[in-house]
Amino acid sequence: MLLDISKVASFADYFVIASGQSVRQLEAMVESVNEGLSPEGVKPMGREGDASSGWVLLDYGDVIVHAFGREERGHYDLEALWHDATPVVRVQ
Repeated sequence: MLLDISKVASFADYFVIASGQSVRQLEAMVESVNEGLSPEGVKPMGREGDASSGWVLLDYGDVIVHAFGREERGHYDLEALWHDATPVVRVQ
């Protein structure tokens, strides 16, 4: 999911929220994002968590990527927490 949070938050413009089925899949998702942006010279300003915790956050400044395990995504439910944000893309 891509959420436009620019009207409800001052620290970023977008959240990317994704789910993986396993620790290995979460690791691959995070690696893929980094590898895809690196040739463009885009590197994360910060990283929090690890795949084994079920939540990895990559901070690219205006865009924050949240990679969750299924249970963790349901538990933290960022879509509901940021219900005033505008959904841009939802892929299932």
